[in-house]
Amino acid sequence: MSDEILTQLIERARGRRVLVVGDLMLDRFVYGRADRVSPEAPIPVLAIAREQIMLGGAGNVARNVVALGGQASLIGVVGDDEAGSDIVRLLMDAAGLEASLVTVPGRPTTLKTRYVAGSQQLLRADRETTAPIAAETERSLIERMQAEIEACCAVVISDYAKGVLTPSLIAAIVAAARKAGRPVVADPKGLDFTRYAGVTVLKPNARELAAATGMPIGGNEEAAAAGLAAIARAGVDALLVTRSERGMSLMRPDLPPLHLAGRAREVFDVSGAGDTALAMLALALAAGGDLSDAAALANVAAGIAVGKVGTALVYADDLVAALHSHKLETAEAKILPLNAVQELVERWRVRGLRIGFTNGCFDLIHPGHVSLLAQARAACDRLIVGLNADSSVKRLKGEGRPVNTEMARAVVLASLASVDAVVLFEEDTPLRLIEALKPDLLVKGADYTVAQVVGADIVQSYGGKVLLAELRTGHSTTGTIARLVEAQKAS
Repeated sequence: MSDEILTQLIERARGRRVLVVGDLMLDRFVYGRADRVSPEAPIPVLAIAREQIMLGGAGNVARNVVALGGQASLIGVVGDDEAGSDIVRLLMDAAGLEASLVTVPGRPTTLKTRYVAGSQQLLRADRETTAPIAAETERSLIERMQAEIEACCAVVISDYAKGVLTPSLIAAIVAAARKAGRPVVADPKGLDFTRYAGVTVLKPNARELAAATGMPIGGNEEAAAAGLAAIARAGVDALLVTRSERGMSLMRPDLPPLHLAGRAREVFDVSGAGDTALAMLALALAAGGDLSDAAALANVAAGIAVGKVGTALVYADDLVAALHSHKLETAEAKILPLNAVQELVERWRVRGLRIGFTNGCFDLIHPGHVSLLAQARAACDRLIVGLNADSSVKRLKGEGRPVNTEMARAVVLASLASVDAVVLFEEDTPLRLIEALKPDLLVKGADYTVAQVVGADIVQSYGGKVLLAELRTGHSTTGTIARLVEAQKAS
């Protein structure tokens, strides 16, 4: 179970298709500030700043499969309501995710609305039904499942007890998967684990396992005993129990238990971590991974997920970085793709931090660059540097430039204490980055006017500021290169 073996398994999992069947829901987040108490009742008043919707339940499992490098086929039920329409729209926009949904008129789509002030969740309001689906709907889901299963390498049963996964539907899924030779991973709900008889791996959390078995789940020995009891009662091949900060424990009847220590560096938000672990477990099995290795990757993925905001995604690159955690203390850890920087920004914002952004080629970094970056960082809490990629520098500066490669320039920038993140861009301007990151502060040198700064109008439109940093005279990359050329000629 070395990091090298797990990294290879992540690579093998890329492009593998996982079939996800289960309870679809819409997660809605309402963010704002709660600075006062209502005069009508002793409750906080939330001044709403923004709202966000995303796929939840089985949909979140499927989108995590895609983020982790796989492909997903999703089967589920929605109602003929606004939340159902939102789910359909989100699925249409999701690359790598194919959905086959049954719309049931009059059945409300499960909607979970969370109200968040700063980093504190104030309230969750649910709209749902838990009534079992009709026989006709069940038959339609079985037909769709049977049509998809041959093209998939693993199957997930994502049960949130919302009435979609009836006993007969679960039995049909397991039978079809067994016949096709596909592993089945089930996330159970309720006290009766026999509903999932025949699945490859059952993945309850500690509270669910304790409730279903009536046994304590404290130390490793108790977890192992309860897990083996559940396996015997339910008739499943193996059980992986998630144990919060204690990590995970994998039980199989013929092997010693495997206890995996928690991998989270910082627990920020537990929303969706179970879905992430479920997706990684299934995807690793889809790639032909050993169950022990698949469980280890699921444990790492869950540890990453709880460090992100909301039901956030975990990416394959996140896993590789976590597996090589000793590198996270080096400058390279600050050099990130745009999606990773966006997640950083979201975490920083929830903590009330002010985000700054500047950009440039930074070919030969000189005291003028260092001064500009220091001024920028002094005016914000976190500074992101947009760095022109090599192709962009060549277009802007001409042949012979850049002198240093994009990675060499990025590493030098990332080594500076004033820089918190570096993100490369191929375009001639950083407009795409500014639109995506929405910094609170945009910084350029005083040789520009505000009107000349790319993205200034965007930043100012939502109340952000533009800072023109003072320049240190006598320092420029072009001048330095010219002096080096003259010196070489003179020699």
